Amino acid sequence: MSKLIHIDQDYKQWIQDLKSRYRRSQIKASVKVNYEVLAYYWQLGRDIVNLDAENRWGSGFMRMLSQDLKQELPEATGLTQRNLYYCKKFYLLYNQANANLPQVGAELEPTAPSQIVPQVDGKLQDEKLPQLGAEIQTLVSAVPWGHHKYIMDKCGNDAKKALFYVRQTVENGWSRAMLLNWLDSNLYDRQGKAITNFSATLPAETSDLARELTKDPYDFAFAEVTGKFNETKLKAALLRNMTQFLVELGTGFAYVGREYRLQIGSTENVIDLLFYNLTLRCYVAIEVKIDMFDARDIGQLGTYVTAVNHILRDPEKDNPTIGLLVCKGKDNTLAQYALESSSQPLGISEYELQKLYPTKVEGTIPTIAEIESVAQDTVVKPEDNEEKLK
Repeated sequence: MSKLIHIDQDYKQWIQDLKSRYRRSQIKASVKVNYEVLAYYWQLGRDIVNLDAENRWGSGFMRMLSQDLKQELPEATGLTQRNLYYCKKFYLLYNQANANLPQVGAELEPTAPSQIVPQVDGKLQDEKLPQLGAEIQTLVSAVPWGHHKYIMDKCGNDAKKALFYVRQTVENGWSRAMLLNWLDSNLYDRQGKAITNFSATLPAETSDLARELTKDPYDFAFAEVTGKFNETKLKAALLRNMTQFLVELGTGFAYVGREYRLQIGSTENVIDLLFYNLTLRCYVAIEVKIDMFDARDIGQLGTYVTAVNHILRDPEKDNPTIGLLVCKGKDNTLAQYALESSSQPLGISEYELQKLYPTKVEGTIPTIAEIESVAQDTVVKPEDNEEKLK
């Protein structure tokens, strides 16, 4: 490092500006490369489908296509037989999602080139491809190909479920490992599923967001609690694994305290766990019960929520406090009736201490065609590794 950078502030600031510009250009280049890769895979999958290629040219077509493309494009990567199946699935999955949305956006292609379809005389003719919805294009093109393959493996042909994970990846900046964790824990079927009274007790603009921040059940397997345990042991285990606990709670949760003490009149009351959610800008009081839900728990939690509003909440900065009861099990009808009796925004969820696995395994097990493709494509050069296109 030169002496000038230490003695001349203008020069030092200029160097920092150049550094920032370079970093921004790297990010833009990375995004553009990812977009171009996805656009190519989209077009490739589209052509395979619209040419009805596998029926037209018979069994073994994907292996033949892979070999021919590698021959013509020896410098290219991502042209393995397995990746070609992913390209086809990629197009089918999001084209299906697009069919349910208004045609308001641009196709997932840099210049929206024409679609190739076979004609009666065997020649090829160009036709316009229906546009991909703008929202889907924005989301899908922001996610790396490696992420998309995980999503396709776990979501099968469920486009709505796939788009849920795509949206969550974009909004939360999930790494591939984090995405896989949420896929394995079946977040799609748990998120926003708590029984709540938010629609009746919170403003319309925040009630839906508050509900989406809940889960049912919560996955507390990371606590590694086995055998006999009480509430104290469970809460201690959750706090020993605070990072995983905050991840399971969701985006925006900040830890305030355990067994948080509030003086209500002449009585000292203790909240199991107190958090602040930066997204909702409100306190969240959580009570953990090792037993089945009891309607009397609602009165206790509602009192804590009211107390937090009076003692901790800043009316000019904070939204109304939310209470969440997490119990071993619940009768949904009883839970709903109990919530209707409360004027405070409360939710009720269950928790699991064992690893949650999806009940549906469609899409997680390779098809016969995929198994055959791997068996036939036994010789793979290092440069053919599609992972280079992550």
